Amino acid sequence: MSRRKTPIIIDVEASGFGGASYPIEVGVALDDDTKYCSLIHPAPQWDHWDDAAEKVHRIARDILETYGKPLQEVAAHLNHLLEGKTLYTDGWVVDKPWLTTLFYEAKMEMKFSVSPLEMILSEEQMAIWHDTKDKLLAEVQKHRHRASFDAWIIQETYKRTLQESVSLDGQGV
Repeated sequence: MSRRKTPIIIDVEASGFGGASYPIEVGVALDDDTKYCSLIHPAPQWDHWDDAAEKVHRIARDILETYGKPLQEVAAHLNHLLEGKTLYTDGWVVDKPWLTTLFYEAKMEMKFSVSPLEMILSEEQMAIWHDTKDKLLAEVQKHRHRASFDAWIIQETYKRTLQESVSLDGQGV
């Protein structure tokens, strides 16, 4: 079996869970073990805010207004960093629309693609995914529900499930 390249993982935190929500933070775990993360300053018309979502990601709107980068800057940086690459997410049905919202508002074409993580997982990896992820989270002393941390956890879980499935395959299981 050829060694698979480490996938680039993207995660997006948002103002809520529904269609009116918008991206507030984007995090990327790159294939060279580096990470990128940025808070996003909301566009003036982005006014939907869900307190339940804030309890999950623990990012208050005033934090975004104070420390968030202009959305055009975030979109341009993502394009520069990721142009021509395929990124993967475990939340494609929400992350992809939030990225589309970001790039639409920035009036920029997204120069990378985003695909569901399931597209690159083997059945063996899927079978051990949740247990592996739970063990990894238990190993991490401090963890927070933030975009770059979540992207790293997904990427590391991918690597561990791949290694484990290759080990099992080598044993004839």
